[in-house]
Amino acid sequence: MKKYLIGLLLLAPALVPAQTPIPFTVKGKIGNLNAPAKIYLFRNGQVDSATLKNGTFELKGTTEIPIPASLVLQRDGKRGTGLFGPGDRKQLYLEPGPVVVTSPNSLEEATVTGGPIAADNAKLETSLKPTLAKLKAQGAEYQKASEAQRNAPEFKARMGAQGANIQQEYAQRMRDFIRANPNSWVSLYELSRLGMLATPEYAVVGPLYEALSPALKNTPPGRSYGELVQGLKAVAVGAQAPAFTQKTPDGKSVSLADYRGKYVLVDFWASWCGPCRQETPALTKFYKQFKGPKFDVLGVSLDDEKGHEKWLKAIQDDKMAWVQVSDLRGWKNEAAQRYGVQSIPQNFLIDPSGKIIASGLHGAELEAALARYLK
Repeated sequence: MKKYLIGLLLLAPALVPAQTPIPFTVKGKIGNLNAPAKIYLFRNGQVDSATLKNGTFELKGTTEIPIPASLVLQRDGKRGTGLFGPGDRKQLYLEPGPVVVTSPNSLEEATVTGGPIAADNAKLETSLKPTLAKLKAQGAEYQKASEAQRNAPEFKARMGAQGANIQQEYAQRMRDFIRANPNSWVSLYELSRLGMLATPEYAVVGPLYEALSPALKNTPPGRSYGELVQGLKAVAVGAQAPAFTQKTPDGKSVSLADYRGKYVLVDFWASWCGPCRQETPALTKFYKQFKGPKFDVLGVSLDDEKGHEKWLKAIQDDKMAWVQVSDLRGWKNEAAQRYGVQSIPQNFLIDPSGKIIASGLHGAELEAALARYLK
């Protein structure tokens, strides 16, 4: 989970337009390390570095607005695979004035001090520590388990349930922080990061965004997230499902309007999406169980022109019996954009009148919803 959170944290400000640059300094001391040990600073698509001398380092630059960044310590000095490779790391924020990082041994154990944003981030890290400790303990248990234990259904089920609970607890702590700190840049970026823990829903993120200060909402990333919120509102439960028409593999045009008068599950997926393909057997089971005059499934693929043959092969290999459509534009699929799809698998359950009544349903949750509406 940490790896994906770091990735989104660094990508969040990628669309920030040019403004008056503000200077930043990141400096500190990590033990008594010397060359070849190096510190790398990953920020908004850029990488800076410094060689440690008696543990000390200093990095300077400019940023248009306060942004999240990540320090990575490589004791051999080699950048290697960068941010997501092996290495000791620490997340922080670049803000006006110096940010100071100190530790007797590693970045992971480092203390970060600086301005008000650093203080806010420290508060958040403190609140998340109990949850991250649970995640670390679960990882240790998994590593200690034998291959036979790992393959046991009971072990898999317990690990899955624990992981889901930890993720929910992590997200709840983030939401609590955002509510309590509506004036903080950290809250704005944490709101974006929530999308990596669960598919954003307007009922959850809409109120959090609206509670942010007007000043934050008027920043470039604030306005960008506001557009996302408006898009989510358009496909929130109770909204009229956006219309779309796309073609089947044999070139026949199919519209969502063709399904008016019955419940339809619009399922967004792609041939290259492993989790999507893993859900197909369960979806096939529910399709056979509930298909009839009152219910159908419409698959919308996010494959592109280059993946056309793989799309066809996936439909055949996975024995998908329901109608499949796509405009073969990948993530720019028009229907996916209208529905604000940012990750797959994703689905929307639409009632006979064309209103969205649920979204993001999977496994037992999907089966229960279909049984409730189609009883």
